[in-house]
Amino acid sequence: MIIAAVDRLRAADPGFVRTRLAATAVLGIVLAAGTLLLARQPLPVVLFAAIGAMISSFSVNDPEKPQQALTLVLAFVAGAASLTAATAGQSAAPLDGVVFVLLIFVAVYAQRFGPRGTALGSIAFFVFFFAMFLRTQPAQLPMLFVALATGLAANALVRFVILPRRPGRELVGIRRAFRARLGAVVSAASAHLAAQGTERASKQLQRAGDRLHQTVLLIEDVAADVLDGKAAALLRRRAIEVELAAQWLSITVRRSACEPLADPVRAELVARLRRFRSLIERDPRELPVISETEEYTKLLVEGSRLSERATEGDPVRRAVAELALADVNAARIAERDFSAEQDPPPAENTERTPLFGYDNRTRAAIQAVLGGGLAVLGGELVSHQRWYWAVLTVFVVFVGTSSAGATLVKGARRMGGTLAGIFAGALCALLVSGNTPLTVVLVLMCVFGMAFFATVSQTIMAFFITTLLGLLYSLLGTFSVEVLGVRVAETAVGALAGIIAALVVVPVRTRSVLLDDVATVLEDLREFAGTTTELLTGRDNVNVIELSRQLDRDVEQVRTTVEPLTHPINPRGARRDYGWYVVDTLTAIAFRTRHVAARAQPGLLAAPELAERFEPFMARLDHNIGVLLDAVRGKGTTRLLPSQRNDPLSEGTPEARVVLAGLGKLDEAVLALGKAFDLDQPAPEPDDGAQSVQVRRRTHTDQAAPDSIRREADRRTT
Repeated sequence: MIIAAVDRLRAADPGFVRTRLAATAVLGIVLAAGTLLLARQPLPVVLFAAIGAMISSFSVNDPEKPQQALTLVLAFVAGAASLTAATAGQSAAPLDGVVFVLLIFVAVYAQRFGPRGTALGSIAFFVFFFAMFLRTQPAQLPMLFVALATGLAANALVRFVILPRRPGRELVGIRRAFRARLGAVVSAASAHLAAQGTERASKQLQRAGDRLHQTVLLIEDVAADVLDGKAAALLRRRAIEVELAAQWLSITVRRSACEPLADPVRAELVARLRRFRSLIERDPRELPVISETEEYTKLLVEGSRLSERATEGDPVRRAVAELALADVNAARIAERDFSAEQDPPPAENTERTPLFGYDNRTRAAIQAVLGGGLAVLGGELVSHQRWYWAVLTVFVVFVGTSSAGATLVKGARRMGGTLAGIFAGALCALLVSGNTPLTVVLVLMCVFGMAFFATVSQTIMAFFITTLLGLLYSLLGTFSVEVLGVRVAETAVGALAGIIAALVVVPVRTRSVLLDDVATVLEDLREFAGTTTELLTGRDNVNVIELSRQLDRDVEQVRTTVEPLTHPINPRGARRDYGWYVVDTLTAIAFRTRHVAARAQPGLLAAPELAERFEPFMARLDHNIGVLLDAVRGKGTTRLLPSQRNDPLSEGTPEARVVLAGLGKLDEAVLALGKAFDLDQPAPEPDDGAQSVQVRRRTHTDQAAPDSIRREADRRTT
């Protein structure tokens, strides 16, 4: 039970990244508040120092420590200016409301300038808000500046000295989570096979695969901080191979569960999967031990057995053997053992060019200004003293949203979390009333929960924020149930104001943003296809791993964008099914690009007799991607070209056939995506590989038609 609980914790927080962030916030608050309490400063000054430590721990996310240090210095300048403006504005109403609304524009607009812009905008906004919350006075400004500097310094001390980010340990922690999630995939596969493919078992298998994929992305992000460029690129390749092997195991198990297997064969396969699960060590540094066990050798020998006559269960046995081999190869690279490898691939170029001009950030900032103005007016009607709660809700709702639908979903989540937090805050405040030490403990617990769940759930984060504020009111001696009632009303006003602004001011429909995101994925896919052709034909030695991962990240963005269509609050089932169909098909495309990227080698298809048929195949794939791009952009489109019988999908060496098969499945997924755009083409449905990455039921063509992206593109031009 204890081991299972530890595995669950590691899987829930890979590398304990969120735990470290939450602990940083709590320790920073303790240091800042403790320092000023020893100096016998009044409670508002102490709270302001704690606020400075808390906000900086959440906001400052620059990749390098020197950049973080500079951002903390600039944060003091931005925070001091915001504090001064808030303090001066409170004595000259309605100047405070005007400044607060303008500050929303600055904070939302600043997000386009990367982590530093996001941090400085957020810190300026929240310092202004808490200055209004604490009702700061001009005479307090000198000590409040000291408090802000103390909070930022406390965060720097924890960030750089007490709990510094150690990429090496973080990578080991993420690898431990990877072990737990890989084990979860194997366990889910054995349960799925034993249950003969029930819907519940299928969902568990899908969920386990999704969580493994998230951990692989984390490994890739941290690898470059621990290994040199070439070794990190090689680890990316091997990690993708493990993920692909795990996905192939899932596909094979699904197929086998639907087949009429004899009971002894099914029992033997389930036992094999459970035996393999027991070989997966929890400590990744001990992973090479698996290759020295008799069980491991037996798995490989039986899984790679070649016979003229296949037997029942062979696909599952081979899938288990492939996963075991890929797992060990990846672990050796992580432990810097390159003895079984060829020359590592070249490191990728990660240079990025900042964007300027009118974009979604600018549009969102304009919408936030109107929403903020409406929130001020509506908030004043609810409470002349606490109208700024409504403005806070507008800011939080607009941060990270790209469409009116996303704003609606985020507003609903924040409202739900706030309502739950109202009751929790009232209950906590009543229970600990007059007990300052216990109140402080609960405050710190709320801060920890808020930081831990910030990237996981808006609802839970809003719950902890509201509970925290109820406890702060208790510390300040101003708590009452009526105050929390005002908090609910102001949150509702702010959410409504934000939704109105999103629907009225340069509104962007969810499917319009979806068009742009799908176009980005298709552009990634076209670049990947062209670069892969150069690599496989031997014309250029390029790294396609990073291209596949960029496509993968952009597919995740589509998943985020389409959420308003797929969310249960959407009353139209056809639109939900349509959104899931688009996401599922793009996920299948991403899966196939990873499959090809992990196995592509320079000159693999350079043989003249193979290249002569391979390049026309890739030209047809490029044509179909171009047709889809035209459909997304609302241009005139031509027909998609169907698969040809002479496509070179089963020729060449075994390694070449694997890559060609992956490209063939990618071609099928591209043709399947055409259904979402009403593109008529005589193409087969995606195979089980595409089905395997689905997360909801598939949509039929007649369901998708009413919500066609192509028709939405036509509307945008009118």
